[in-house]
Amino acid sequence: MKPLPAVSIIVPAYNEETVIAQCLDAIVRQTVPAAEVLVVDNRSTDGTRAVVERFIAEHPGAGIRLLRQDERQGLVPTRNLGMDAATGDVLGRIDADTAIKPDWVAQVSRVFASGKIDAASGPVEYYDLPLRAIGQQIDDAFRRLQVRLAGDFVFLFGSNMAVRADAWRDVREHLCEDEADIMHEDLDIAVHLALAGRRIGYFSNMVAGIGARRLDDRPRDFRRYIDRFENTYSAHGIRDMRLRAPMAIFLGVYPALHAHRRIQAQLAGLRR
Repeated sequence: MKPLPAVSIIVPAYNEETVIAQCLDAIVRQTVPAAEVLVVDNRSTDGTRAVVERFIAEHPGAGIRLLRQDERQGLVPTRNLGMDAATGDVLGRIDADTAIKPDWVAQVSRVFASGKIDAASGPVEYYDLPLRAIGQQIDDAFRRLQVRLAGDFVFLFGSNMAVRADAWRDVREHLCEDEADIMHEDLDIAVHLALAGRRIGYFSNMVAGIGARRLDDRPRDFRRYIDRFENTYSAHGIRDMRLRAPMAIFLGVYPALHAHRRIQAQLAGLRR
């Protein structure tokens, strides 16, 4: 039987002291361990590095390494350093507030074992919202709709994605640096993989938990977040209007979800 591919996990981090421990805790509790875990710190000014170093000391066999990217502030160069340094067959990329499900590495290994997929994403569960299971089902349905609309340009989601190492190397030099920080870096990877003829899949069993902190954004900040979709597609000359549908959906549901978050926060404050 052909061995399952080894999975590296890359976690870019900037001032993530409050969430990085739960991220690493979920990683070390995997049913199939990751081959390595690379936390890449990008000029954090809080206790992020201290938390990671403590976790390394407490879990010496977990393969966790702390790297530093001090050359430039930004997610793209931080992500690149970690992905370039990884040695696994598959490079899993999550956020510092991601808490992957216990079978995430196992699911990723199975997805890539067939040799038919070069990159993959899955749904997310918002662990700080009520009715988490229902929320995951809604998220999964929405993302499957995105995949159907995407045609050749299937999405990747930076909080829950994996790329075959050779596919990463194939597109690495062509990825946008985005020094103005106006694009979605995960979407940029997906576009370049598609242009290179690489195959991107979506898998409902590849589940990760994330925080809903994006809903705390002010309306104008959330609008800038949505505009990143258009900026990314426009930078690559992609005009397919079907790809703009998720932008309209996000903007449509934001007011209600934002108000719900504010009410939650107020109620939590009253209970203290």
